[in-house]
Amino acid sequence: MTDFIKKLVGKMKAVSTGTSAIGSKKESIYVNWSKEQLIRRITELETANKAHSEKFHHIEDNKKRKLSQEEITKSKAKKAPKKFDFSKHNTRFIALRFAYLGWNYNGLAIQKEYTPLPTVEGTILEAMNKCKLVPSMVLQDYKFSRCGRTDKGVSAMNQVISLKVRSNLTDEEQLDAANDCREIPYVHVLNQLLPDDIRISAVCLRPPPNFDARFSCVHRHYKYVFNGKNLDVDKMSKAALYFLGEKDFRNFCKLDGSKQITNFKRTIISSKILPLSETFYCFDLIGSAFLWHQVRCMMAILFLVGQSLEEPEIVLHLLDIEKTPQRPVYEMANDIPLLLYDCKFPKMEWQEPAVDDYKAIKFTTATEALTLHYELKAAVCNIFKDVLPTADTNNFSKTIINLGDGKGKVVGSYVKLKDRNVMEPVEVVNAKYSNRKNKKIK
Repeated sequence: MTDFIKKLVGKMKAVSTGTSAIGSKKESIYVNWSKEQLIRRITELETANKAHSEKFHHIEDNKKRKLSQEEITKSKAKKAPKKFDFSKHNTRFIALRFAYLGWNYNGLAIQKEYTPLPTVEGTILEAMNKCKLVPSMVLQDYKFSRCGRTDKGVSAMNQVISLKVRSNLTDEEQLDAANDCREIPYVHVLNQLLPDDIRISAVCLRPPPNFDARFSCVHRHYKYVFNGKNLDVDKMSKAALYFLGEKDFRNFCKLDGSKQITNFKRTIISSKILPLSETFYCFDLIGSAFLWHQVRCMMAILFLVGQSLEEPEIVLHLLDIEKTPQRPVYEMANDIPLLLYDCKFPKMEWQEPAVDDYKAIKFTTATEALTLHYELKAAVCNIFKDVLPTADTNNFSKTIINLGDGKGKVVGSYVKLKDRNVMEPVEVVNAKYSNRKNKKIK
């Protein structure tokens, strides 16, 4: 028995015998209780007291918690940002020129579905949304248009989009170039929020009437960079010239039934192979418009010519739709070396940021750092390659088809394009898509 219980039992006995400290002679209910009964009663009283104490503390804790929650709610209510009301601000229609390295992006165009990588447009629009230049991520809300859609991995140097954005100026003030200094510095604001591999290079505050980044473009200029090792560049140059003029390029693209395209004629203004260095060249291509994956398909054929697997005249054969109504099965060239170099528009008043202030120096340094980052990686890769045993690919019995990525595609024996299986004709591809779409509607 604990000391506490012993003392308590002693007191209860004292009460029962009338010898308590208060000197009471009144009979107690405990006078005839045994020690075991007294201990049981003490235990009951302790339990009841503990329950009462816990209930009291629980009530107090709830009061404190309620007060604390109310304080948090009030605090949040105070800190909640005021909703930005776009209807109270002026807007203006502008065009933005920008460059990006497409290797880390899932293409240019923003997608409705989930993509494993972010898109370039999605990244730009998120930045615009963050600084309240646009009201949402819904393109239709601000008359959005893009010049040339690029696929996953493809880069661009002078891409253009047009859209309506928030403005500091009234409609009347926007007409006067003298007020441009009071306008939002769009280029600087966006570059502050964008990653280093996406850069806004210029803004046009007053595009021509009815301007549309897609339909106002006069021509698009592509470059495809490649290593000239083991390639007959002269043959490739000869083959490239056959692309000039208005031709049907259905055998140099990937068919897309959702577009229901029936006219595959496109005009090529310039097509040539240019040297970039002792090792690298580029397929330099200018045209009014291009089909899906057209440049990569054209480059794939040029690689076959450069490897002497096909003659330059194979280009003429594939462009002759009567002789070759369906595209032979072949692999496209890799996406990484392709870039949309320029987009040509009617005369526009492009405003580039100043290059002699801190902001320009900051962004230039970031670009130089990014360039150095890839140069260092290339240098390390060269060391990595040098320390490893190297096989002599010239003694390799199989054929490695050059796809521009350094790895290529290994085939047992090369089959000429004229002898290969062909893909489904355009009419079949379009009809299949239409049938699937009609079934879904029903």
